[in-house]
Amino acid sequence: MSGSAAEDGHPVCRKCLIADLPRGAELRKILEERLEQIPPEEKVSDEEYRARLRECRRCGQLHEGTCAACGCYVELRAARKAKHCPLTKTS
Repeated sequence: MSGSAAEDGHPVCRKCLIADLPRGAELRKILEERLEQIPPEEKVSDEEYRARLRECRRCGQLHEGTCAACGCYVELRAARKAKHCPLTKTS
């Protein structure tokens, strides 16, 4: 894979979330299912979720919806109260 295109010829989107990727509908569906499975008491508010994803989009470690620092799908990590960015001191 080169720096600008995946092996299938589609461009690599280094600052995209899974929901934004031009390909990968199957992965988006799995992500949505996983988000729905998180119990409400374990989820952050919609406002907090959006704020967390904004921070991920600004980070140089975001690569096609995955955090290069820890390997997680950021949309799943951002949704859970108990999960935080591995690069911040937030507990």
